[in-house]
Amino acid sequence: MKDFILTELKKYPIIAAVKNEEELMASLKTKCQIVFILYGDICNIERIAEAISSADKVAIVHMDLIGGLSSSDIAVQYLVENTKVDGIISTKSSLLKKAHEEGLITVQRVFMIDSMSLNNLQHHMKHGHADFIEILPGVLPKAIKAIVSTSDIPIIAGGLVSDREDVRIILEAGAMAVSTSNDVLWSY
Repeated sequence: MKDFILTELKKYPIIAAVKNEEELMASLKTKCQIVFILYGDICNIERIAEAISSADKVAIVHMDLIGGLSSSDIAVQYLVENTKVDGIISTKSSLLKKAHEEGLITVQRVFMIDSMSLNNLQHHMKHGHADFIEILPGVLPKAIKAIVSTSDIPIIAGGLVSDREDVRIILEAGAMAVSTSNDVLWSY
């Protein structure tokens, strides 16, 4: 699955990040092959993932944002056994480890707020279980370049991406893809 995602992101480096039903439906009509699910709860995540899967797109759920899911291994197991989720996003290394063991794609979400964040990220890259790293806010080209130069883990940048110029700068800095909830950019 990771190779498929890498291939798709090379073709079209925009990831639709959806926060509600309307955005979900809009994302299914775009060229975006990867959809980050940033909303939902234990009662509707199965349906959301099914909609994405039925559109032949990759469903990656941000576990930290799904109501009713705990930050434990059993929550990952629930997703594996009951949904068509292809991967997870989380700030929690323990969830990524379990998801990796279960064969899911893993995205480590990191908020770059200071140099300590950058140092912690270096540790996660060496000792973690992330297939991808998502850096927020995504409009930090200098930080993106520094991270790309020290890691072979593909970088996704998201957060505060407002226009095509932001996308261009992020990709030129070395990020593989841009995740955005700005639906105008889904048709980049």
